[in-house]
Amino acid sequence: MYGADLTEIHELIHESRGKDYGAEARELTRHVRGLRPGAGSLLDVACGTGAHLRHFAGLYERVAGLELSEPMVRAARRGLPDVPVHVGDMRGFDLDARFDVVTCMFGSIGYATDEAELHATLATFARHLTPGGVVAVDPWWFPETYLDGYVSGDVTTLAGRTVARVSHSARDGDACRMDVHYVVADAGAGARHFSETHRISLFPRATYEAAFRAAGLTVTYVPGPHSGRGLFLGAAA
Repeated sequence: MYGADLTEIHELIHESRGKDYGAEARELTRHVRGLRPGAGSLLDVACGTGAHLRHFAGLYERVAGLELSEPMVRAARRGLPDVPVHVGDMRGFDLDARFDVVTCMFGSIGYATDEAELHATLATFARHLTPGGVVAVDPWWFPETYLDGYVSGDVTTLAGRTVARVSHSARDGDACRMDVHYVVADAGAGARHFSETHRISLFPRATYEAAFRAAGLTVTYVPGPHSGRGLFLGAAA
């Protein structure tokens, strides 16, 4: 999952598809500070290459990241040399630190394979909150909003490199299986192809909300953001 090949082009391909990491960070912060006006510290879980984290660093006094993919951790550390970025699994980690905000962006929460793992993930997030802190989760699609058989394709060119991405997503029980193919072409190196397969859980909204409440968080769902997937906000006592 998320190896060196994808790490190299991850931000380029998603920004070319219209993803605005800065706008998403600002919008999430607006919602968070409606619940916790003085929030000054943030942990971004499943932070990837640090694309959101770079913007969060300008919005909070203290930020940190956590990511399972070691190639992505290395990329995030290169881009954010003054920010601690930890290798860790969202389903169970202990940083011996607490934050006013814990975020999990880009549908990454869907990599929890079942309800037990979802509950463990939210409980882990809650343990890393300061009193009154907020967990903000950009979920994957709900079963009723997921488009079975969805195909997408994008091509972008920047600084002499052309990247093509084609994906197909199909229902697989209580999850979706997404096969993604990439072709990367450079003038000097030529063209190369690689592919990745992801299985991402399709949790119902009620299942997310139950996991938030089980973690001791008061949960609110905000429809609309993040390409229509929405945003969950869980506030600690």
